[in-house]
Amino acid sequence: MSDRTFLDWPFFEARHRELAVALEEWCAAHLPVDHGDVDAACRGLVAMLGAGGWLRHSGAGAGERLDVRTLCLIRETLARHDGLADFAFAMQGLGMGAVSLFGTPAQQEWLARTRVGAAISAFALTEPGSGSDVAATSTKATRVQGGWLIEGEKTWISNGGIADVYVLFARTGEGPGAKGLSAFLMPADTPGLEVVERLEVIAPHPLATLRMKGLVLPEEALIGEAGAGFKIAMSVLDVFRSTVGAAALGFARRALDEALARVKARRIQGQALAELQMVQGHLADMAVKIDAAALLVYRAAWKKDNGAARVTREAAMAKLYATEAAQEVIDMAVQLHGGDGVRHGSVVESLYREIRALRIYEGASDVQRVVIARSILN
Repeated sequence: MSDRTFLDWPFFEARHRELAVALEEWCAAHLPVDHGDVDAACRGLVAMLGAGGWLRHSGAGAGERLDVRTLCLIRETLARHDGLADFAFAMQGLGMGAVSLFGTPAQQEWLARTRVGAAISAFALTEPGSGSDVAATSTKATRVQGGWLIEGEKTWISNGGIADVYVLFARTGEGPGAKGLSAFLMPADTPGLEVVERLEVIAPHPLATLRMKGLVLPEEALIGEAGAGFKIAMSVLDVFRSTVGAAALGFARRALDEALARVKARRIQGQALAELQMVQGHLADMAVKIDAAALLVYRAAWKKDNGAARVTREAAMAKLYATEAAQEVIDMAVQLHGGDGVRHGSVVESLYREIRALRIYEGASDVQRVVIARSILN
């Protein structure tokens, strides 16, 4: 059992502790799932998470607020049990984040489906020529009779190819760079939307490149105001960036659990590995990194939940440190497992592949460093 003493920290309320206990029991009964067919596994996980009631926390309708501490606790717990389950939950939240925060009542009808697992959502922001540089978005949305003509490509889109609905960001031209972007709600069955490539990565997830050609969305597909797309995207990331750190934290906790079990059971020269002072030093370093990451993650989440308009700096610190620290913790867990640590399909080998992408998506580590530096220079 992973360390749960952090739940006693003052960041949490009784409802968070109760949720953590209930989710732990649910995960023990349902996870992990078979990842052999990744698309089918994700569809199944969304349905399971919906049936279990967990997806109701992934979005917020009229009169509701997203609780970031809850999002982080869910992602941390799911990631510790099954990285694909964390992915399935996270994308229901990120995909509908713009609708939760800025959507009209009609647009938020999609939340009634995504929050019970009846529809899968996706966040279509990244392009072949613009990753972390959102202001360089080139997909165009042009006003036409009764709506918007969308032309362009998006890539590295999580849930691409299996999503039922996408939140799409495109250039509408109200101003240069970031000032000329808008957000749109795009159902997957819209004529003119094509999945041109499915992308394979070291830790398999549904990923795709999308092409919009001659695609027309109705006027009411616009989320918020025209030209507010960059603000919308950053507001969504302000909420969900901390949760990436939480997922990394879950991976790191699982790695430490596996390492502890290994060094207690494995013997060398007549004694358990755990009795070697150097091994104890490694375990101590792993534990310190995990607690430091947890403090940063839940500080950012607590501050957002307590009314902070923006937590850009805190969320960037949480994501940067938690993902980098988790990489180091998992690497040491692999080292302590020796040859078994790189055996395909072992828990720590799977964690080693899972953690790498978290240092890239939703703003790569070096981008987070830029964000943090600018916040302390201003």
